[in-house]
Amino acid sequence: MTTTTTPSAGGAPGAPGAGLLAGKRIVVTGVITERSIAFAAARVAQEQGAEILLTGYGRMSLVELVSRRLPRQPPVVELDVTDPGHLERLPEAVGEHLDGVDGILHSIAFAPPSCLGGFLTAPWEDVATAVHTSAYSYKALALSLLPLMGGGGSVVGLTFDATKAWPAYDWMGVAKAALESANRYLARDLGPRGIRANLVAAGPLRTTAGKAIPGLARTQDDWAAKAPLGWSVTDTESTARACAALLSDWFPATTGEIVHVDGGHHAMGA
Repeated sequence: MTTTTTPSAGGAPGAPGAGLLAGKRIVVTGVITERSIAFAAARVAQEQGAEILLTGYGRMSLVELVSRRLPRQPPVVELDVTDPGHLERLPEAVGEHLDGVDGILHSIAFAPPSCLGGFLTAPWEDVATAVHTSAYSYKALALSLLPLMGGGGSVVGLTFDATKAWPAYDWMGVAKAALESANRYLARDLGPRGIRANLVAAGPLRTTAGKAIPGLARTQDDWAAKAPLGWSVTDTESTARACAALLSDWFPATTGEIVHVDGGHHAMGA
């Protein structure tokens, strides 16, 4: 059994000025391949009328290549979210392409191999890298772009249910727990500025990031059997639509929330 999707609403794919995100200016991080959640979210955002900008780090030529496969090729800027210099220059770099920012999609996570499948043995230096890249960067990215969000807006991040200890997820699970807590504090501190902060908790997906987790394949196999709506490990569309909805104006009074897109798996007992 797998989840099903319906045709996109709001005009022709990629048509500016039509759809749920018409007129929105959105910064999307974490696009590496077409299988990534971030790529699906960028595509859905464009289909729903948004003007987007991508950030990438390291393999910039690959990000540029993938950006051409979107309905409209967006600008791409380099960003290392752990580098204070990059974060300081980001508003100027984004401002060269967008006259403001209405939404941010944080789709960045990384843990050194020692942190996955080595909870008792991973050194602090590696754990610190995982927490910095995967959790602290959520706040750092929002704070960096805050000068461009004078009209309020929405910050959306991606998590994987941190209320449980998953096989081999280990310190990445701890980093996601930190991200989920940071989301609540970000919601508290940015709310008075009219900025919402929410997370989407997706089920296991066959992405580049997912492949790096030892034992995740078994979790993926078990997921569909437990999820009442079923689950497809290749369906990034459902998660992308949830991101688009939270980036839109349709959740004006929702912040500090975690929206589960997992077929209902999180609500079921063992």
